[in-house]
Amino acid sequence: MTKKYKVVGIGNAVVDVLTMADDSFLEMMGIEKGIMQLVERERAEVLYGSMKDRKQAAGGSVANTLAGIGKLGLSTGFVGRVHDDALGRFYAEAMEMDGTRFVNPPVPGGELPTSRSMIFVSPDGERSMNTYLGISAELGSADVDPDVAADAEIVFLEGYLFDKDKGKEAFIDMARACRAAGGKAGIAISDPFCVERHRDDFLTLIEHELDYVIGNEDEIRSLFEATDMEEALAKTAAICPLVACTRSGDGVTIVADGERVDVPVERIVPVDATGAGDGFAAGFIYGMATGADVRTCGEMGCTIAGEVIRHVGPRAERNLLALLRDKNLV
Repeated sequence: MTKKYKVVGIGNAVVDVLTMADDSFLEMMGIEKGIMQLVERERAEVLYGSMKDRKQAAGGSVANTLAGIGKLGLSTGFVGRVHDDALGRFYAEAMEMDGTRFVNPPVPGGELPTSRSMIFVSPDGERSMNTYLGISAELGSADVDPDVAADAEIVFLEGYLFDKDKGKEAFIDMARACRAAGGKAGIAISDPFCVERHRDDFLTLIEHELDYVIGNEDEIRSLFEATDMEEALAKTAAICPLVACTRSGDGVTIVADGERVDVPVERIVPVDATGAGDGFAAGFIYGMATGADVRTCGEMGCTIAGEVIRHVGPRAERNLLALLRDKNLV
């Protein structure tokens, strides 16, 4: 039976709002340069109001990955929570314009505003990010339509949402509905600090509910509080049939059903490393969805991540299918 979606993601629906700002503006507004800070609603409104010539884009880690998979020609859907306000409607429309079905309609009523990350880009290229989590952090089981999950060949989860119990429940509901209908479910770990806050729950999820896990070295090590990378990788592979560990300039190590594959990458100095992990996930999951072998999945992931870091912004700008063809991967 053909399913409606090749890949459905669930994650934070965050509008990226960008503007250029020099150091004196950052100082005047009390913005710490070069880091990501969480801000409350009042502060978010002040910062948003201070932004001149704003550029807006549908952001969030899973959204970036789905955009890449969609550009490669596969049918995708996104489960997220936005408010029925101007930014929420913008987000839903932007996802649909990129070819990803925004499954849940914007939420009306007295809810929190749509989540946004206000990004001040300095003349030297540094990004100072101020993120207001808003309604997106309230995503829960009520937002998961089991029919959508069951109609997906692959479900992809975002670790950032794991910070709230409601998010954990939504993950489990999504993974179970997909797997019960013969699909595969997996996660991008997102952040070692997130693992540290919820280690036992993360490990339980990976061992009992998931078919694949994607993470970088810090994230994989964090799962088992291991200093030794090889030990952490072996332990993760013992509880999950497919593990992909990205190692920046050292490529990626994949362990599939106990078999290890190391995929090298071309070392380049990134113009902007934002979104590299999201790009890797796009290529890797595309490979899984199209039946590629494990090494090819890894090479696809590395190729797209390598394209993402060659320019400013979290998404590749080239024709991704042509890029994979150039490398004889499709």
